[in-house]
Amino acid sequence: MQWFSQRLISIVLIGLVLLQSDFAVAWGNEGHTYINRVAAQKIPVSMPLFLRQAVVEIAYLGPEPDRWRSPSEFALKNAQEPDHFIDLERVSWLDPLPPGRYEFYRKLYEKRAATTDHPDDYLPERVGLQPYVTAEVYGRLKAAFREYRQLRATHQPTAAVQRAIILYAGWLGHYVADGSQPLHTTIQYNGWVGPNPNSYTTEHHIHGQFESVYVAANFKERDFAALVKAPERLNDPFADYIAYLRKSNALVENVYALEKSGGFNGKGSPEAFDFTAHRLAAGSQMLLDLWYTAWLESAAPVPEHPSSTPPSKSTAPSK
Repeated sequence: MQWFSQRLISIVLIGLVLLQSDFAVAWGNEGHTYINRVAAQKIPVSMPLFLRQAVVEIAYLGPEPDRWRSPSEFALKNAQEPDHFIDLERVSWLDPLPPGRYEFYRKLYEKRAATTDHPDDYLPERVGLQPYVTAEVYGRLKAAFREYRQLRATHQPTAAVQRAIILYAGWLGHYVADGSQPLHTTIQYNGWVGPNPNSYTTEHHIHGQFESVYVAANFKERDFAALVKAPERLNDPFADYIAYLRKSNALVENVYALEKSGGFNGKGSPEAFDFTAHRLAAGSQMLLDLWYTAWLESAAPVPEHPSSTPPSKSTAPSK
């Protein structure tokens, strides 16, 4: 009886792990924490000291948006589920992607209206909004850096804006890390769909097996930290981020081929380890580059805020 009870508990625990893994939490708690921590440890001395000293806080915030995905907070979960992915195959006709989310919505709804075969595939919540939430949190970070500079220049307290910067930097890390996981950029999210000449798995386990179970069992920060180099300024943060997502998307079949060969089972294969280390490092590198770029761009002067008086109806834009 005792053996049976222990066996039953083990089965339940394994089931809970797999259920959690299929909950679409890219890289799981461990991977997100590692990606943020490695990036934070590489912040250059040219950036503010308080940020370089916030490694623990930034690492903690890596998994934060996944903590907002419980069914117990339905409105929160429902509103931000599409922020974690983008199915790039569904927008192959839209190049370049517009830089603002509402123009993106408009293009998708136009495509949906002109489509007779599965038109709902072009609903924004089905396509995913990953680059847009990333750009928006990046904008928050840059604006907070600018406020920090202004307060410092006028010898005013900066503690409050420092806390905001740490929050935005850590929050941004989650979505950037999502983008380095190839299965967050594709319709082949969790089991191959459509023509399958290579006989890749169609079962709904590959996503969690790769990003959560395998990573948690086999990786620490030291396994990919050396792959992350000093940050570089991005010429066009949005366009460069889209290119980063496309590179990740090009590796989707690599994930399926590694799964097919058993590369993610147990300790996995050397090929799977190398592939995963480079994807974790890619997330840290892009995050570090975005932080660095936001800091540098925050030094540029911006126009004064427009009047807070709401526009009259006669001057409101036509709908």
